[in-house]
Amino acid sequence: MLVIHGVTRSRASRIIWLCHEIGLPFRQVPVIQAYRIADPDGADAPLNTRSPAFLRLSPAGGIPVIEDDGVVLSESMACTLHLAQKHGPPFGPTDQAEAALMMQWSFYAATSVEPDALTLLFLAGNNDGDRAIVENAAERLERPLSVIEAHLAAHSHLVADRFTVADINMAETIRYAQGYAPLMERFPAIREWLAAAQARPAFRKMWEARLLEPE
Repeated sequence: MLVIHGVTRSRASRIIWLCHEIGLPFRQVPVIQAYRIADPDGADAPLNTRSPAFLRLSPAGGIPVIEDDGVVLSESMACTLHLAQKHGPPFGPTDQAEAALMMQWSFYAATSVEPDALTLLFLAGNNDGDRAIVENAAERLERPLSVIEAHLAAHSHLVADRFTVADINMAETIRYAQGYAPLMERFPAIREWLAAAQARPAFRKMWEARLLEPE
């Protein structure tokens, strides 16, 4: 059985969402981020990203990590792309061209969207001292979101006009910026696509489990 190491309040959410879409059973080991624990090295600390047992599996100390039929894999989008390709359509590719497009959009999400979207998630709504940082991050996101908006204005999904792993990877990065209305109100096609993605039963199942975890 697939094993997912990482709490759902992490990038493991992408993998869990995909597993629910596929109907793929998994066992989750709730490794928590060390920065969320007062004393991650303490004797009574929960399993975390600095625990020796986890570091033996993942020397980089990052979650999520999966174990799949002897393959140990980190980096959440590598994990989702691997599982999607292994289990095939509809969420994975039907051919090499679709596989390449799924990688393209996933890498675009990771490199062009996620860093500044995370800035909005963590800093928007905080004190005025962060306002310039937030506004700069939102300004940088305008270009990649405009590219995605134009694509979604003409297509129902990112690849092959069906819901795939590329939509999961992109939706889970744009979600970080979702609450920043001054930016998101400019992209109606993205908002409609994101709402549809987050209305899917597999997303709701993942999200309900996430909400049950401590913040």
